[in-house]
Amino acid sequence: EVQLVESGGGFVQPGGSLRLSCKASGFAFSNYAMKWVRQAPGKGLEWVSSINGDGASPSYAVSVRGRFTISRDNAENTLFFQLNSLTTADTGVYYCAIPGTSPTGQGTQVTVSV
Repeated sequence: EVQLVESGGGFVQPGGSLRLSCKASGFAFSNYAMKWVRQAPGKGLEWVSSINGDGASPSYAVSVRGRFTISRDNAENTLFFQLNSLTTADTGVYYCAIPGTSPTGQGTQVTVSV
């Protein structure tokens, strides 16, 4: 059974940083690309970033490019997301998932506010 557990969210002021983690189990993590998606209050899921199984070819939504960095540690079955220069528009619940699938974890809340 695929299990993805997100963590690392919190409350930060604009300009702040957070590092999100996604611990994976139940599948051959290194064989799969992974993605981060988010859901802002009252809105649908938005793709934010993806990365190949070997950690190559990261891709980002225009809105976060240059501020967020996706990475992974295949030895630890963990996906990471470094969020820098956060703005209020980045507020939402962040989920990790395998591309082509819907999130199955509980997500981690990121709140950016003064």
